[in-house]
Amino acid sequence: MSRPQCSRCLRPLTHCLCLLIPNLDSRTRVLLLQHPSEVSHALNTARLAALGLVNAELVVGEVFEDLQALLNPPGYRVRLLFPAEDAQPLQPYTSSDEPLLLVVPDGTWRKARKLLHLNPLLAALPRVMLAEGAVSRYRLRKAPGPGELSTVEAIVQALQVLEKPASFEPLLKPFEALIEGQIAAMGEEVFQRNHGDR
Repeated sequence: MSRPQCSRCLRPLTHCLCLLIPNLDSRTRVLLLQHPSEVSHALNTARLAALGLVNAELVVGEVFEDLQALLNPPGYRVRLLFPAEDAQPLQPYTSSDEPLLLVVPDGTWRKARKLLHLNPLLAALPRVMLAEGAVSRYRLRKAPGPGELSTVEAIVQALQVLEKPASFEPLLKPFEALIEGQIAAMGEEVFQRNHGDR
């Protein structure tokens, strides 16, 4: 028997995060393309980001039939947030810049690459990347390397650069609460044994 679930954040009602999810506006439009395997993931940070941003949309799938329409909102330049040799570092907007539609694939690196492979329109987009060396707050990962961020962390970092001096840190509150909850559930001793000494 499954536990009752919040219909908004999809967490068990006893662990609902909705009170921590902000309602932030952004000049940038964020389009999250989520691999179906991520929907039931314990963290599902793409959903947290989509819920916390007014100008965001989350679409789940492997092949996106309506991708052409999704990639063409009027008044936006489209960029894919995904590393590549020709990816440009994100820069703050100037007053004359048209805002970005920032397309963010959500999944493991392998699944995200698969989304690009299955959707040639996506793979053909000009790419942007985050500054190197960012450290994840996701303390439960087995081996988080520099720059290995959760989806919500990557979005926050991108928006902080683009829309400087605006702060999007409140988007990380439900993410941090989720991690604290998981650490509490496993117990401090187990956490230290498996994830300490970082």
